[in-house]
Amino acid sequence: MKKITYITVVMLAFIFTQCSKKATDQVVDGAKAATTKSVKVNADPALEWRSKAPTPGPARPIELGDYSSFELDNGLKVIVVENHKLPRVSYQLSLNNDPILEGEQAGYVSMAGDLLATGTKTRSKADIDAAVDFIGANMNSFSTGMFASSLKKHNDKLLDIMTDVLYNPSFKQEEFEKLKKQTLSGIESNKTDPNSMAANVASVVNYGKDHPYGEVVTASSVERITLAKAKEYYKTYFKPNNAYLTIVGDTDEKEAKAIAEQYFGNWNKGTIPSPKYTSPVGPSEAKVAIANKDGAVQSVIRISYPVDLQPGADDLIKARVMNNILGGGIFSGRLMQNLREDKAYTYGARSQLSSDDLVGNFNAFASVRNEVTDSSVQEFLFEMNRLVNEQVAAEDLALVKSSMTGSFGRSLESPQTIARFALNTFKYNLPKDYYQTYLQRLDQVTVADVQAMAKKYIRPDKANIIVVGAKDDIAEKLMRFDADGEIDYYDASGNEVKMDQNALPEGVTGKSVVSDYIAAIGGEAKLKAVKTLEKTMSMSVMGQDASVEEYQKSPNKYYSKMSMSGQVMQEQKYDGTKVMAGQMGQNQVVTEGEIFDQIKEAAIMFKQINYLAGSHDLELKGIEDVSGAKAYKVQVTDANGDKSYEFYDISSGLLVKTSVTSEGPDGNSSTMTTDVSDYKDINGVMFAHKILLTGLMPMPLQMNVAKIKVNEPISDDMFMIK
Repeated sequence: MKKITYITVVMLAFIFTQCSKKATDQVVDGAKAATTKSVKVNADPALEWRSKAPTPGPARPIELGDYSSFELDNGLKVIVVENHKLPRVSYQLSLNNDPILEGEQAGYVSMAGDLLATGTKTRSKADIDAAVDFIGANMNSFSTGMFASSLKKHNDKLLDIMTDVLYNPSFKQEEFEKLKKQTLSGIESNKTDPNSMAANVASVVNYGKDHPYGEVVTASSVERITLAKAKEYYKTYFKPNNAYLTIVGDTDEKEAKAIAEQYFGNWNKGTIPSPKYTSPVGPSEAKVAIANKDGAVQSVIRISYPVDLQPGADDLIKARVMNNILGGGIFSGRLMQNLREDKAYTYGARSQLSSDDLVGNFNAFASVRNEVTDSSVQEFLFEMNRLVNEQVAAEDLALVKSSMTGSFGRSLESPQTIARFALNTFKYNLPKDYYQTYLQRLDQVTVADVQAMAKKYIRPDKANIIVVGAKDDIAEKLMRFDADGEIDYYDASGNEVKMDQNALPEGVTGKSVVSDYIAAIGGEAKLKAVKTLEKTMSMSVMGQDASVEEYQKSPNKYYSKMSMSGQVMQEQKYDGTKVMAGQMGQNQVVTEGEIFDQIKEAAIMFKQINYLAGSHDLELKGIEDVSGAKAYKVQVTDANGDKSYEFYDISSGLLVKTSVTSEGPDGNSSTMTTDVSDYKDINGVMFAHKILLTGLMPMPLQMNVAKIKVNEPISDDMFMIK
């Protein structure tokens, strides 16, 4: 069924593409004909203007509304932007401290911000949410401040809630534990997400682990976070002399001053630490870093390095125009046109040039097929070099300016954007008309400016080339991009992995590793003596408890069902000749195809015995770290040529992880990783009692084995398919 669905989707995509192409060709041909006809009709010079697009007029100033500012006695700096179009007011509280090096408890700063709005001394989280909803307001908290907005008539109620959260957060242990659990779950999911892996490695190689931007939040660092540490951050940095309050909306300076005094005037100031960091320096030559993702059919490419680009810098607008031509948020960017439209290597290729108080960064990125990973890197570098060495065409520059003009106009619809503009103007001492005249300065950017910015900020020969993918398929071809010809390897959390330390012992093979595993769990004779096997497992799915029952009977019978709240959600059977797959009472019987093959294979109790009999090809690929321990990595290839990876602990010989990657009908790949642990002896055979699935759902799925029965009677009726 999966293959049929896949083929159908591909056929529809092909037909759609052809029809779209035909329609496009017809439109283009018609446009050409119309243009030709128009030129002939309008031969009169007096009418030639009809055949030409009108030229854009001069950029107009933007009316944002002037801002005023004042400072309270406690040091709180207040910025007021009047906007009387709607009877709404918003309050943006922004802390001014530099990022913090969090050390062994990395993640506590973000957690402290999230905890703020989870309850106060007099209100629970539910009370806060209900009060905000009742007046149709918005409010959220984060590690660097708070934001709240509502209709002006609810101003006092909104500020009462906001300041209660600001002054009286309860930091309850149960909310802390809940947030900690959610954070750990997200980290577990990110371990197999290639974009998260690429971001972690980029942070480390760009900034170093001794810089706040180079820290990676890991499961171990989150486990070490204490509620006291989160409270410490709040008590230290949430101070008025470390904050800006930006008020935007239907108000004026006099009214805003009275409000600020009433609700924020009694906020006690304090001493704020001023950490100092060494400014990160980009690589002096091109470096390649690979984070391995076994079985991946796609690679995530990220070309990245730090840049010295401050908010409000004189050349910021010019630099952003340059980046948009290369690969910013428009479809006509050169990276998109090259890698997607011309080469068909990817669905999208883009770049970013970001400013920051401490240090900015450049990133160019795409997800590409394995076989074109090195070719894609080559094209990234080609386009970066071309932008540095050649002036852009005037029409390309005009197109980017037009797109940026539209984006700027749309951004003004958000009060948070207006607040940010006012804060930036005040904080960085920009001219008061900096944003009002943005479009005029954008219009003045020239092709010479673009090339000057490229020479300053685009460094194809001094970049970190980060690739997340199957190292066995991509590493050798990527070596030519590294100045030293030596690739650095990293794990999902950005920890460097020394491949030379994991040399294989002499005489160890894929078959010997699997043979040792069979011996470790009881031996071939014991395993073959198992004629029936029953397992009961529990798990939580989207906050609901679920159970899975699985029955196997030698030589080839299988039955499983998943139940939730007493209702059977999914059933699978194999009676030795045909398969039944059912969901919510809708059953399908098949005798061939992908579903048939998968459920038939599930009937095999100890499939590694078949490996040794020659049903699969086993190749030992190396030694890798799995949960802090060394494990042999074995590539398993079945009769259809499909590959998966199994990891066996070197010390115990036990299977500790499997990894399988599949490609969906949309062309995107997904990798399911299964971590198994907590082996226990059942009738002389070792069985894993904890199973963690990642990549199958947005969040990890933890399954716990509650019961295992070996060689207990199971009726054939259980496997009967009607």
